[in-house]
Amino acid sequence: MLRLTWVQPEDLLGHELAQAYQDGRAPESIAARWHAAGGPEAPPRAGTSPTPASRYLRALAGDLLDELAELPSGLADAEPTDLGQVRALCPDWPARPGPAPAPTQAHLEAAWLGRAVGCLLGKPVEKLPLEGIRDLARAGGNWPLRTWFTARGVPDDLLRAHPWNRRSAPTSLAENIDGMPEDDDLNYPLLNLLLLQRYGRDFTTADVARLWLDELPAGRTFTAERVAYRNLLTGIEPPHTAHHRNPFREWIGALIRADVHGWTNPDDPAAAAEAAHRDATLTHTANGVYAAMFTAATIAEAATGHGDIHACLRTGLTVVPPASRLAEAIRHAVHLARTTEDFDTVVDALHTTHRAYHWVHALPNTALIAAALTHANGDFSGSICRAVSGGWDTDSNGATAGSVAGLLTGAPAALPDRWTAPLKNRLATSVADFDGIGFDTLAQLTHQLTHRETRHP
Repeated sequence: MLRLTWVQPEDLLGHELAQAYQDGRAPESIAARWHAAGGPEAPPRAGTSPTPASRYLRALAGDLLDELAELPSGLADAEPTDLGQVRALCPDWPARPGPAPAPTQAHLEAAWLGRAVGCLLGKPVEKLPLEGIRDLARAGGNWPLRTWFTARGVPDDLLRAHPWNRRSAPTSLAENIDGMPEDDDLNYPLLNLLLLQRYGRDFTTADVARLWLDELPAGRTFTAERVAYRNLLTGIEPPHTAHHRNPFREWIGALIRADVHGWTNPDDPAAAAEAAHRDATLTHTANGVYAAMFTAATIAEAATGHGDIHACLRTGLTVVPPASRLAEAIRHAVHLARTTEDFDTVVDALHTTHRAYHWVHALPNTALIAAALTHANGDFSGSICRAVSGGWDTDSNGATAGSVAGLLTGAPAALPDRWTAPLKNRLATSVADFDGIGFDTLAQLTHQLTHRETRHP
């Protein structure tokens, strides 16, 4: 029987209840009605519960989702989604710079490669608990993490307790890597190349929606993106696509789409953040949008070629409302990383702080990325290994850390060969005509977009 993930009302309701508690609503009475009716908790790691709900429970879940959406939030004033309101809350919003040199093609190739390497490093341990990641790495003689995961020498009982990610293990363990396999963390940057090619820098959120419907297979979307895609097909228009029955709207999906906006707006973090906002609001709200804006602004600063990682992260924070939960999480993570010698101790503290959040939520994952980059001082290998070894959404965190740290290296040759050689300058994807493309070609296409005039058909 087909169990469609990430869209069934009975699977969404538990996640929406968690979101309501986190964003300052009062859902207790609705939660009581759901549980009294026999409604299940949210699936902890998968996108669907193991057995289908009755028609009654499904209908009830839909009604309760709509009731939850009408509850007022006590955090609304500190965490708006509207760009004008966000800017009004940010006292250090970046000024528009004068003309700045674009990053070289070599910078951009290193960023693309860094994103792919970090993603690939995290793929086999995605969804595993932190202790499982540590045990598997130790069993492979790879702790602290410094290279690809391997199944060689790992005891069978440990693999049964903590199995590799089912879809990724055949393509992402050291013994299996043969080019960069498909992943949504690479699909979305490819889509954003197409977005800028077709619609220019003044693209709209509706343009993002049109592009997805044209080029993105529905089955390659997850969490907030799948809900928004479903909403589009039922006639709901942006930005309502991000709100309607979408409990994943503060998860990590918008963050993983932000890199191209940073790469193509060097030394203009405000423009990068605004582009990321237009992209993100198709699927996300509040902290989910801020995570994308923070990432884009950080990368825009890194793309200048003269910023160190700490300056880049400080710039990223200037586009995040300072009283928001995301800003607080980033500041806390950076402080921990700067004052704690052992990174495992940093990770343990972050997991304790953010234990109430889902493993794909933007808050813990953005905090971990900032901590990894800070603790490694922007070093490429150190950044991706820390980001992945910290758990949660391992492939996405590795990808973003790798993008930033790769960009800072300035050239593909500056990335260790053990990371780049297995990729064979080849990327698999289901996006348009990009399947099998090389990272050098992607860098060339991205470089062209940093010079392109603003235009919209």
